[in-house]
Amino acid sequence: MAELATIARPYAEALFKASSSDLNGAAVWVEALQEIAKNAQLQQFSDNPNVTTAQVFDVIAGVAKVALPDMAKNFLRTVIENGRLNALPEIAEQFRALKNAQSGSSDAVVYSAFAIDGAAVADLKVTLEKRFGRKLNVSVELQPELIGGIRVAVGDEVLDSSVKARLEQMKMALTA
Repeated sequence: MAELATIARPYAEALFKASSSDLNGAAVWVEALQEIAKNAQLQQFSDNPNVTTAQVFDVIAGVAKVALPDMAKNFLRTVIENGRLNALPEIAEQFRALKNAQSGSSDAVVYSAFAIDGAAVADLKVTLEKRFGRKLNVSVELQPELIGGIRVAVGDEVLDSSVKARLEQMKMALTA
């Protein structure tokens, strides 16, 4: 079977070209569909041979937290009818990568041991944009095992200033 990335590429590229007039709007509903498509029960439901593509579409459209424009509905129908619902999360990732490449930005994930308020995230975003030299789309995820501090991942670059990382460095220095 072909890799999901290979299957997803034509869908992501077609979606990117079709939604070029409103990439930000498309990104909103693509991310919503991505989260829905990750659900294991939905995958199992869609794989059931007794379930029609219309039923799968109705379930997804019914649980979507955003209003789906006609383009989104047509895209979703195409993905479902072609049996590619399992590739939808990868399609969304590739779409986001194309969108970021066009705008010259990158996705940054800030892992923190504690919740970070909006003002602190905005300040952190400015600092990280200077550090990485490009515009960043920052999201925050909680990881209590970091103990304190933050770990930032931008693509394949990682900036780790967490207490856990510092303790690991001290452990390596003491055992060396």
